[in-house]
Amino acid sequence: MKQRLKVAITGSMGSGKSYVCKLLAEQGIQVYDCDEGAKRLMRTSPELQCELQRLVGEEVYKDGVLQKSVLTAFLMKSDANREAINEVVHPAVARDFEASGLDWLESAILFDSGFYRRVHFDRVVCVSAPLEVRIDRIMQRDSLTREQALDWIRRQLPQEEVVGRSDFEIVNDGQADLKQQIKRIIKQL
Repeated sequence: MKQRLKVAITGSMGSGKSYVCKLLAEQGIQVYDCDEGAKRLMRTSPELQCELQRLVGEEVYKDGVLQKSVLTAFLMKSDANREAINEVVHPAVARDFEASGLDWLESAILFDSGFYRRVHFDRVVCVSAPLEVRIDRIMQRDSLTREQALDWIRRQLPQEEVVGRSDFEIVNDGQADLKQQIKRIIKQL
């Protein structure tokens, strides 16, 4: 029997991780989406909701609905606040991933947040793209200004560092053949 490998997909904002995950799904590989998992758990987990209210304040939920603007304002106030939120949300997401039965996980901040220490991954794949491509994608996707997109990018580890800490790189510059790169990585795994 083939040993199952746990594989993490990471990369800077705007690198195209979601698109790569869609291509993996076409190859029959389901990928756990950390962002979606966190959003779902913040909506549905009473324990997580209590922890967030204790940390941020009762106003983070109004009639049981997460107030994203309140959470975002708290997050953006300081690195300490961001880390405190991560210490509440990430353990719940790690448990949810482990319970999912999936072997692949996508996390934009795998290294930044220390999430890679919560779950053992056999291999890490980084999706990369040139800075200008990432800025354009973020501006279009999130209706942000160039400065806002750059601000978000600067809050993450530099792409070069993430690539250096990963086992594989998928270049998503709009030119390179993504399907070919994905097939090569799957074959090597």
